[in-house]
Amino acid sequence: MSADSAPDLECRGLTKRFGDITAVKDVDFSVPAGSFFSILGPSGCGKTTIMRMIAGFLEPSSGDILIRGRSVLGVPPNKRPVNMVFQHLALFPMMNVAENIGYGLRRQGVAKAEITRRTGEVLERISLPGIGARKVSELSGGQRQRVAIARCMVLEPEVLLLDEPLGALDLKLREKMKIELKSLQAEFDTTFVYITHDQGEALVMSDAVAVMNAGRFEQIGAARDLYYRPATAFVAGFVGEANRWSGRVTRVEGDTAEVQTDAGLTLRAPADGLKTNDKVSVFVRPEAISIGPDAAAMQDQAFGTKVQVTAMLFNGANSRVLVRDPQSGSEIDVALPQSAGFANLDKGAEVQIGWTREQTLCFADTAS
Repeated sequence: MSADSAPDLECRGLTKRFGDITAVKDVDFSVPAGSFFSILGPSGCGKTTIMRMIAGFLEPSSGDILIRGRSVLGVPPNKRPVNMVFQHLALFPMMNVAENIGYGLRRQGVAKAEITRRTGEVLERISLPGIGARKVSELSGGQRQRVAIARCMVLEPEVLLLDEPLGALDLKLREKMKIELKSLQAEFDTTFVYITHDQGEALVMSDAVAVMNAGRFEQIGAARDLYYRPATAFVAGFVGEANRWSGRVTRVEGDTAEVQTDAGLTLRAPADGLKTNDKVSVFVRPEAISIGPDAAAMQDQAFGTKVQVTAMLFNGANSRVLVRDPQSGSEIDVALPQSAGFANLDKGAEVQIGWTREQTLCFADTAS
């Protein structure tokens, strides 16, 4: 494969051991040029270890890392065509904005006039023209974030690594910066590799997301595929919100499996290789559950019954209603439709709910 046709980043059989602990286990992935790739997973799953190996701060125990088709094993961090933005931005408070951005260029021995030109150009591209003389302490959190990215991008890296860079921001600014980061990535047309434990960040910004668990990738795909077509029970439970039940397959007929949950619900799900007596985990998204007259009339119903409202969780467009099935006592989380008839539901009200077989995600437990 020529360097021109190679992905910007490729990891092959990447493994990292610390004594008896294997932090990263035989990970394979590639990131096409100019794309936004995220690694999503809980704390301690190995995300940062992968990032530090790509950056050169750690050497793999085995496997290879290639950037544009060239292995970078043994290449020191300052010689790799990558740069890294950390959660704590580490801007120099004694330097102004322009000096912060031009710091790496000065270390490379770039001429002063060229540093001034490139610093001004990158400030224009991050939509902060004319602030080069400002102190870092005079900037807002979002502006500091953009300056930290500009300090990396002025060096023209082939891959930019971002280690949970929004983690220290407040919620509203984090929401704004998700959109800005995606816009900046498109503006610079540089490959971004982003790690986070926040699914909202990964799903909104990324062209592809790798969901990581206990040192391995469970699934790599577009956000829509991870959400609607999770490959494993871990992905179904980690990406998005879901009602979850454990149970056992009581019958398989054609492409439909009947499941009896431990909570006492009888559900129908796509069989997809399931067998009678398999222990399973079942997931149903709150927004997949219909409520009211439509629930009773739906075709291919996996579950449907009258339930009682136990709580209303108001959160504007993301409001939820908790209901209890009177037969099993099972509590179910339902996304509340934004219409006047449902917005005024009260605790204790009786409503009809239901969902279809195709909206029931069912996975055989690996230990069954």
